[in-house]
Amino acid sequence: MALESLIILLVIGAIAGFLAGLIVKGYGFGVIGNIVVGIVGAFIGSWLLPQVGFAIGGEPIVGQIISATIGAVILLVLLGVLRRA
Repeated sequence: MALESLIILLVIGAIAGFLAGLIVKGYGFGVIGNIVVGIVGAFIGSWLLPQVGFAIGGEPIVGQIISATIGAVILLVLLGVLRRA
């Protein structure tokens, strides 16, 4: 993976993790944790959204951030449910 791709992945993950932390109150994991949640959420969103027939068009970076945020919100909700159980 090129350095530029890694930096873009980290930035998108950071933005998505931050947004997911705002959307799902009380399940944030701090800055580093939110970046990790955002990166994992990007993988979840990029896999799950096409499976259900949902495609995000428009600007590629904005679509990736939206997809990663949706995946990160799903991940935070699942982690919150597991944490309470």
